[in-house]
Amino acid sequence: MQAQPAHEVLNRTFLEIRAKLLDLAALLDRIDRGGKIDDPKLDQLHKALAILQQRGLDRAEKMQMHFSLPYNPDWQSTA
Repeated sequence: MQAQPAHEVLNRTFLEIRAKLLDLAALLDRIDRGGKIDDPKLDQLHKALAILQQRGLDRAEKMQMHFSLPYNPDWQSTA
């Protein structure tokens, strides 16, 4: 399957992307309004935002790996 031209994809998905970004901004504002928090999950979210700002074709893969647990070869015996 051939990739669609970037301008077509952007024109078709711009409003959806904008809505998701606005939703994310509102959620982060809600967290910040709750006061200072020291939580590794928030750090993980901020690192994920940095992944989104990168250019390239592998942001989805990087994001998936960022939120994934490292492989444990003994997973069957620890479950």
